[in-house]
Amino acid sequence: MGLFSKIKEMFKQEEKTKVEIVEKDTDIESPKEKTPPLEKKSSPDKAIKQEEFLNKKEIKRYEKGLTKSREGFVSKLVNLTNRYSKVNEEFFDELEEILIMADIGVNTVMNFIDRLKSRVKKEDITDPNLLREIIVDELFIIYVNDEILSSKINYSETGPTVILFVGVNGVGKTTTIAKLAYKLKNEGKKVLLVGADTFRAGAYQQLKEWSEKIDVGFYGKEEGADPASVVYDGLTKATKENFDIVLIDTAGRLQNKVNLMKELEKINKVIENFLQKGPNETLLVLDATTGQNGISQAKAFKDIATITGIVLTKLDGTAKGGIVLAIKEEVGLPVKYIGLGEAKEDLTVFDIEKYIYGLFKDMM
Repeated sequence: MGLFSKIKEMFKQEEKTKVEIVEKDTDIESPKEKTPPLEKKSSPDKAIKQEEFLNKKEIKRYEKGLTKSREGFVSKLVNLTNRYSKVNEEFFDELEEILIMADIGVNTVMNFIDRLKSRVKKEDITDPNLLREIIVDELFIIYVNDEILSSKINYSETGPTVILFVGVNGVGKTTTIAKLAYKLKNEGKKVLLVGADTFRAGAYQQLKEWSEKIDVGFYGKEEGADPASVVYDGLTKATKENFDIVLIDTAGRLQNKVNLMKELEKINKVIENFLQKGPNETLLVLDATTGQNGISQAKAFKDIATITGIVLTKLDGTAKGGIVLAIKEEVGLPVKYIGLGEAKEDLTVFDIEKYIYGLFKDMM
């Protein structure tokens, strides 16, 4: 049984559970809908049922959020295997084009096609329909091969956990910070937002407004202030008031790499001097709809900062869901969170198995 078959069978078992899931599309600004909290004095059965509820809801979120990719990219794969009666060079040429259009990346696709051809020859496969599961398996071997990149956040054992956010303007960085803050707050964390993007007009005020909407702490200064000093004062506030998590927004002026690099170096030095360690995470926010341009941004930021993970926003807004594979293959960074919609719950921890299922569930 291949990787995809195993994952599909696993989620079929999930569907047999009697947990009822009510999907509600609400805006992040609405505080009314909350995931039912675990009861403090619940029986083991109730705890298991609650865990099933949350898992089922997340699976549904992946299914819904990856609809465009499933209807675009995956439907083309199905049509391809249906149109050909025999595996030949023309079949591989079309498959190559479909994969490149899904933003998996040219180099990744070329290597993948070579591997697939070798497997077809070795196993003497001639029927395109038999290739469907193999295609999926081989695609996701790209992600899990060599090492499984962890999507877990590196939380601090002592003092506040500091997460630095970088990314160009327009990728949804501020909204992402707010959504993550809301998520962490609902997990019982005391969260502080620090507005260290003092370059972009209005960035300070935008983050401050989000902190008020989701009811978390905030520290920042007006446009033109020294970002490193903002971070220092923010960390002072965080330690004095016992915040668990500090989420720091930074400028995204990638067009001037030298200035941005110096700025990030100063911020990192302040964090190291203050906490005797660097930030626990430096997360790069990318817009999935920008495709290969996002990959270029990732490479550029990786040159000027120690990036520990990617937050991929607006994945529900693109049919090019293959960008997740391109990030792994071309940049070598883990995707830690993905945005699958506008609702407050739609920033979710990246899970490769749920991603495979949500993307390819209709293929078999």
